[in-house]
This record gives sequence, structure tokens and C-alpha cells, in this order.
Amino acid sequence: MEEHHSNSPGKLITLDGIDGVGKSTQIERLANVIREQGFEVLTVRDPGSTEVGSRLRAILLDSDLVLHRRTEAMLFMASRCEMIETIIRPALAEGKIVISDRFLLANVVYQSVGGNVSTETLWQLGRIANGGLNPDLTILLDMPASESLKRLGGTADRMEMRGEEYMESVRQAFLRELPNAGGTTCVINAAQTPEEIHNEIVGLSFIRSAQS
Repeated sequence: MEEHHSNSPGKLITLDGIDGVGKSTQIERLANVIREQGFEVLTVRDPGSTEVGSRLRAILLDSDLVLHRRTEAMLFMASRCEMIETIIRPALAEGKIVISDRFLLANVVYQSVGGNVSTETLWQLGRIANGGLNPDLTILLDMPASESLKRLGGTADRMEMRGEEYMESVRQAFLRELPNAGGTTCVINAAQTPEEIHNEIVGLSFIRSAQS
């Protein structure tokens, strides 16, 4: 059974999209705005944010390693499970606003594109790993893969090194799978300036209501 943690006083917000769309910048700016309203905010990164997650992240992003897609999928899920149970759930119970850089949506998208794992299977496995926890709000920052790769320059990790065609497939999968993320979802044009993106995010009705 899916859990919409309305019984918890906190809220879980996730930002997602292909690399280069500016997630980190927007997470920092959103967190600052919410803190200014007197709320406690915790920012996390998926994969990462725990000792287990950080070690798994290093493996997942190592360009020298060639991992089977199912291996990738399960490592991402293991990292997220640890983060949810040791960091996110306790924070939500304390009434904090948790903002996550990626979540299950990215796991489903990246491991389904070009692989042989169905999105249905990935959603099912992911919700088991998440203990049924869904985000209250998922913000998808969207831009063409060609623009994303220009922004990344020479910093692309193992996944982005698969090329523009692959990245555009990932982008389209994000748009296609977003409605399955649970909770409220929205798409924001990441080709705008950082200020324009920020203004659009803080103008979302969910964000305004969360601050009231």
C-alpha cells in the first residue's frame, strides 16, 4: 500500500531531471526561502546522504565500472531505503521539510532506459524499498539533452557519458513517468535563468501552502 505521509507533520519535496538542469542550485534557494519562513529544512541527495549511500554513490558513478542494469537499480534502491529509514522518516516525524535531490522517479527512469527492466517492475520494487513512502511534491526540471550536455561540459559522469541520444531518451522517460511519482507533480522549464526557475518554484501553490 502506498503511503502519503499526511499523518506526519513534515513534508517531502523532491527535485529531479537530467543532469545539468540546475537541481542543486534550486534546492539551495528553495531551502533558504522556506527557512526564512521559520521552518526547519533538511536537504538530502539520492543516492548519498548516509555513509552507506555515499559508498554506493561512488560505485554507481564510477566511469571505470560496468554494472548490469539490475545491479544499478538495486544499489540505488538500497541507498534510498537506508536514507529513508535513518534520515527522512525521523525528520518528517519532527515536522521538518525534507528536500531531496532525486528520488525513486530517477531510479525508474535511468534503469529502464536502454535496459531490460520494465518501469512497472521498477516502481513495484522501488515502493517496497521506500516502505511505501511517496513525495508530497515532485518538481521535474526539464530541458533538452543537447543543452544539458553543453552545461555539463567535461564533467559528465558514467551515465551521462552514454551520449546525447541516450540522455534525450532519459529526458522523455522523466516526462512520461512523472505522473507515477505520487503526490503533486509539476514540470518547470529549466532552460530559463536560475532566477526565473526559482520564482516559478516558490510560486507553486504547494510551496505557498506549505509555508502558511
